[in-house]
Amino acid sequence: MTDGYDAARGRRNALERLGEKIPGFRGFQDRELRRGVDRLQREHLAAELTHIKGALRQRARAAADRGGLDGLGAFERLDRQLDGLAQSVRFSDYGAAGLFDPVKIGEAELEKLYEFDLALLDEVAALDGEVAALLAAGEEGADAALERLEEKVRALADRWRRREAVISDVVKTAR
Repeated sequence: MTDGYDAARGRRNALERLGEKIPGFRGFQDRELRRGVDRLQREHLAAELTHIKGALRQRARAAADRGGLDGLGAFERLDRQLDGLAQSVRFSDYGAAGLFDPVKIGEAELEKLYEFDLALLDEVAALDGEVAALLAAGEEGADAALERLEEKVRALADRWRRREAVISDVVKTAR
């Protein structure tokens, strides 16, 4: 996440760089930039989950076309889980405090939150790999693979809910 922040910071225009010279404004500008990077990170994570959902829908359609209607319930449950998780990620709280927020979050606390988000990205990438393996596999063992995917998505959703605790810890630390 720090890489995204540094890259975004390096692309500031002349007016934004001029604003850095105003006492107090740079901190505001940095916080807003961090908010933007956090939002982009969450949107990327939600888009990855939506991509996985689309791949699973293709597999479900292919199974239905072959007459394999038995496993469609598992596909539907997984589809709902992925959709709920993607929406939760997309609309969760930002990982930084605004200019007039009563609690200011420092660099170390934000770094902790960013590390948490990066770990989630790694887990989503692993999930994507498992979905790709499911798509490449035949019908044999698909039910067991779908159950494992459901477990992984539930675990990922639980981990995402723990993000709220991480944010809460960050805010407590910042006070």
